[in-house]
Amino acid sequence: MTMIDKIKEHIEEAKAFNTKNKEALENFRIKYLGSKGLLKELFTEFKNIPNDQKKDFGQVINTLKTVTEEKVKSIQEELESKEEVKGVYGDLTRPSEPITIGSRHPISLVKNQIIDIFSTIGFNVSEGPEIEDDWHNFTALNLPEYHPARDMQDTFFIAEHVLRTHTSSVQIREMEKGKLPLRLVMPGRVYRNEAVSARSNCFFHQIEGLYIDKGVSFADLKQTLYYFVQQFFGEGTKVRFRSSYFPFTEPSAEMDIWAGLETEENRRLTKGTGWLEVLGCGMVHPNVLEACNINSSEYTGFAFGMGIDRITMLKYGINDIRDLFVNDKRLLSQFSGV
Repeated sequence: MTMIDKIKEHIEEAKAFNTKNKEALENFRIKYLGSKGLLKELFTEFKNIPNDQKKDFGQVINTLKTVTEEKVKSIQEELESKEEVKGVYGDLTRPSEPITIGSRHPISLVKNQIIDIFSTIGFNVSEGPEIEDDWHNFTALNLPEYHPARDMQDTFFIAEHVLRTHTSSVQIREMEKGKLPLRLVMPGRVYRNEAVSARSNCFFHQIEGLYIDKGVSFADLKQTLYYFVQQFFGEGTKVRFRSSYFPFTEPSAEMDIWAGLETEENRRLTKGTGWLEVLGCGMVHPNVLEACNINSSEYTGFAFGMGIDRITMLKYGINDIRDLFVNDKRLLSQFSGV
């Protein structure tokens, strides 16, 4: 019996599980969803699965995760509803007005969706500090002092430190650990001293990806991003790559998706081209690898980065980036059921 068949057996077992006992439910939750549970072991084992099996393996793991979470939630709600009934009229101490239930922020929804997509192909999550030193934010990324490319980003300085201008600094911190291969996504908030407008803010959210191993090629990068686009934006989404420049990758590219010219909004959003740039990417520059004590003649890698805020605006039709940060309940309440 293969590992996938065993996972499918667990899926059927989870579907059939039922109890009216809180302790039994908690044991079920710990078995599958606990910090030392079966799902934790399976996600750890994922990195050892052959590449040609990762897609099928990832799908059954996610199915098992969804089934167990929904089963725990439904039984919990059933048990709590039975406990809530107090007398003929229910709990007379309850507030007379219903309590408004909060909702997840649209940026969090999109960030989690992006992480889930990359997790199915073996990418783990890593995070780092928002206040950085010059080495991790600039120098190690092939941006030595007085390098003209530093002017590409207007930086907030705090004494001898900076508010990070990208989550690439987390890539450096992970590469410095020397634990190869690496396959990571790094979400987080970043800061740039820019004028606030409908299209830009002085702080925003990024998610970057990094894959370093022996024999990694630009073809691997393209196929990874093709997979992401089809999963996030839908099957059949058109993609193009354009040559670009980033100091920390060589060759470098920007990736666009086809938004179309059917509506006035699409024409405005794409400046009349029909194409919308969603991320930058490229092969990790040998200087960056060597700065982190990684032998660039033995290892190669690719990196990519995208703005979560702009993708959120695209996904939900939000025209002004400032609307994401004013805590307007009229906007946020629209996502209570998402």
